[in-house]
Parts: sequence; C-alpha cells; structure tokens
Amino acid sequence: MNLKEEIQAIIEGECASDEATLTQYSHDASLLEVRPQLVVFPKHSKDIQVLTKYVADKKATYDVAQESGTTDGASLSLTVRAAGSCMSGGSLNESIIVDVSKHMRGVLSFEGNSARVLPGTFYREFEPETLKRNLLLPCFTASKNLCALGGMIGNNAAGEKTLRYGKMENFIEELKVVFVDGKEYVVKPLSRSELDAKIAQGDFEGNLYKDLFELIVKNESMIHGAKPQVSKNSAGYYLWNVWNGATFDLTRLIVGSQGTLGIVTEAKLRLVPVEKYSKLFVVFLRDLTHLGDLVKEILTLNPETVESYDDSTMKLAIRFLPEMLRTMKTGSFLKLMFSFIPEVFMMLTGGIPKLIVLVEFSGNNEAEIETKMKALRNKIAHFKFTMRATKSMSESEKYWTIRRESFNLLRKHVAGMRTAPFVDDVVVRPEFLPEFLPKMRAILDSYKLVYTIAGHAGNGNFHIIPLMDMKRQENHDLIARVSEEIFDLVVSFKGSLSGEHNDGIIRTPYLEKMYGPQVCDLFRQTKELFDPLYILNPGKKVGGSIEYTTKHLARG
Repeated sequence: MNLKEEIQAIIEGECASDEATLTQYSHDASLLEVRPQLVVFPKHSKDIQVLTKYVADKKATYDVAQESGTTDGASLSLTVRAAGSCMSGGSLNESIIVDVSKHMRGVLSFEGNSARVLPGTFYREFEPETLKRNLLLPCFTASKNLCALGGMIGNNAAGEKTLRYGKMENFIEELKVVFVDGKEYVVKPLSRSELDAKIAQGDFEGNLYKDLFELIVKNESMIHGAKPQVSKNSAGYYLWNVWNGATFDLTRLIVGSQGTLGIVTEAKLRLVPVEKYSKLFVVFLRDLTHLGDLVKEILTLNPETVESYDDSTMKLAIRFLPEMLRTMKTGSFLKLMFSFIPEVFMMLTGGIPKLIVLVEFSGNNEAEIETKMKALRNKIAHFKFTMRATKSMSESEKYWTIRRESFNLLRKHVAGMRTAPFVDDVVVRPEFLPEFLPKMRAILDSYKLVYTIAGHAGNGNFHIIPLMDMKRQENHDLIARVSEEIFDLVVSFKGSLSGEHNDGIIRTPYLEKMYGPQVCDLFRQTKELFDPLYILNPGKKVGGSIEYTTKHLARG
C-alpha cells in the first residue's frame, strides 16, 4: 500500500492527495510555497494519536530500513493546520498536513467564565457564542474573521486589545495535547508537589517533565537573561515562562510553539466580561519626533488599545474610500462618506499625517470614559497635535476599518504584485519608536519598496507589508537582504523579530541573531526532549535556513 492507503486504513477521517488539494495546501497567508505529500482530515483526537504513532514508528525504524536500501518513513512528518492564515509559513510542510478544521471544530462546553473548544473552531464561530454570555476572548487578531483557535494557540495570538489583556498565553487554563508517543495528555499548571509526582511516574510523560525541569533549572540565569524586554514576543520557545519557583506550567511553552512540541486537541480558555461602552480618541502626528513621549503619556490613563497606521495606509483608504466603506456595518453610506470630509480637507491643506494613533477607552460607565477622554486631551495638549474625540460608534468604526482593511486594499489594487509579509511583525519598546521607525523606513525606501505600516503603538509592535512582484528573481534575492538589515536594526534596539505572527519558515533562520547561539541551542534541546525524531512541524523554531526559505518563495 502507498502512504495514503496505509494512513486511510488506520483512521476514521479522510485522506487526500489529488492535485487540487495538494496545490491548495501548498500555500497559507505567507509568501511561501511548500508542496505536501498528503493531507489528512482527522475525525477526532484518536485519529491524531494513531497518526502520530504511525509516523513515529516509521521514523524510528528508518535506520534499519536504510540498511536494506529503502528510505520509507525517512522524511515523514506532521504539520497541523486549521484556517491556514499563518503569515510566517507555520502551516506548510513537505510531508503530511493535518487539517483539523473539517471535523475537529466547535465549542464543547462553557464553565463559568471558561470555555472548552476544539482546535479547528474558527474565531468567527466562537465569538458569537461567547457574546451570548457577555464574555469575550480578547486576544483576537485583526484577521479574526479568518483565523481558528488552534492557530491562535500555536502562534500565541494577540491584537488590538493585547495592551490591556495580554496574549493568548494569558487565557489558556488547560490543554489536551498529543505528544510523539501517540498518547493524549492533559497539560495544566502544576504545583511543586504535583510536578514531583508527575516526574515520579517514570514513563514518557514523567521523563519529559523531569528533563525539561532540569534543563530550565540548570540554565535558569541564561534563560531569564534571554527573555525579550518588550511587552509582546512570539519568537523562540518561552522557556522563561514555564517555572516561576512555585508553579510549573507547560501550557506556557506549548502556546506559541507552532505545533513543534505536541498537537493540541482541546483547550480550556479563560474569557473576560464584555464592557458596555467604548470610545475612540484619534491623534494625528505630522512627524514622529514625540511619538515615544506621546505613547508614554497615553499609557498612564490605562487605555484599552493604542493602535496606529501610517500615511501610506491613509492614502490607500482615501483612494479606495467607496470600496472600503462597503465593508462597514452601517445603514447610511452617504453619511459615512461625508464623515471623511475632515480627513480629505486635512490632506488638501496640510498633507497627510505621518502617523495616526487610535486610543480606545472602554468600561461599564460612559461618564468615566468621557472623563478619561478629556484627561487625555488635556494631558497631551502641549504637543499641539491635531486631535479628535469620536462622538459615535460609526465615527469610531471608520478609523478601525482603515486600520483593519488596509492589508486587503493593498493586496487587491496593485496589478502584478502581491503582499509579501517577511519583516511584518517587529517589536521595540515604545520609547524607541521615534528613532526606530524612521530608520526602518529608510531601509525599506532604499530598496524602493511599496508598503504600508500599521501596528500596535502601545506595544511598539508594527506590521510592515510590502508589495512585490514575486515573478521577478531580483525580488526573491531582495527578501534576504532586507530581512538582514531590518532584523539587525531590531536587535540593535533589543527588540523582538515577532510580536504576533511567530517564526515559521520565514523567521526561524534569524532567531540566532536575536537570541545568540547558546540560547538557540537550548531551543534545540527543548525540541529534542519533546520530539527527538523531528516529526512535528520541522523547520520551525529550530532547524530552519535562509536557503530553504529562498528556495520556497512563491512565484506569483
């Protein structure tokens, strides 16, 4: 039997290897193309357990098979995929793709302020159910209408509300995970006595906890010294989060690991109450000189969000205004058109601001929000920026729509070019932004790239999305050069290469630039404790190369 037939015989789900399916799964939201051998649609956790054991056994017998002249199983590996919206190539693989979005989706239960969910559940399906209970998972991304919860766990998702609430890692109470022995385990925070009991088991699970605990304790100083000094980070393995001296929490390592340590089959997520009111305060910056000071003063008032987008994004929005407005939930298209007159007038009389900063305040008391809005206006008046406090949800929505739709507008309206996310998720501390952003733009401009910049100013996290003609070889060569220069700049400001979109294929080769060889060797050791045969999503976090990335850039 061939690979498809062998796997189909042991699982209840389906397998596909037809041309259309393999072509579809050769792509995600990244600029990469990696063709798999097979796509599997597991029916349930048992299918994943059986599949993992099958691949592990094939890989373990490779050395014996090699002696007889065969290589059956040598290159087998598993990459779990849900929505396929990963921008770093984290859901691509040359071997077996495991798509959990077909069968393994849905909300299993609500328990107070928590929910149990399957990994293939789309956020757009989950949020209406939480809102019925006046609850929210607040670490949703700008692509919340596209992404799935399994991917949000794998990437350690974050978005516009992260400034206040934190990332996905802050909302995981418990996970069910299939490790490479093909068994499903419950992973949750353990006290020291519970950890000791786990280690005493002496089985695969016990030895895993024992070896990881020893690695962390032995290298404690190096690990904590490596923790990025920024408020958002998705780069590397978060070894500094696992053991705090009292609690050993393996969920804090599994989240953000992009399926390289185990396969999540169920999650218990903590939710927060929805607040009734919110209003937006908009600040228009003619230059970036005082951006760091501005953000610092804004943060003293504890806003819900501090978001931003650049002049390129604003030009794009005005240029394609009617199309953008059609995406907005409104009963008065003309009213919204007229609401943009102040922005158009600003462009005509004084030019477009270099950066537009959106500050949102939320709460259960409208008067309290108004007080904070007034306090912010008074607090930052000395900067003499143009400011606007929105008066309605529809007025606020026009700014949010610009922020959220710029990527789609850019993608749709430049003939022969495509969005090319590769330095799309950098983070530096907000106080460094006035110096960092102009230097970053100077690098991009030196290569004459067309791009937009939008991001989370309160966290110093910015998304740079260039447009490139990927049929041209010189643009393939350009990606490595631009990456080197941008990442060198980020590291010089002690920042992170990724705040939300994770390492995947595109950034894994640059992790040593950020962490150094010794810490990256700890990442390798961590990977091999969980997955010594490299069957789980290989080439991400550990073992990636610039040559592999360049070879797999999509053409078109």
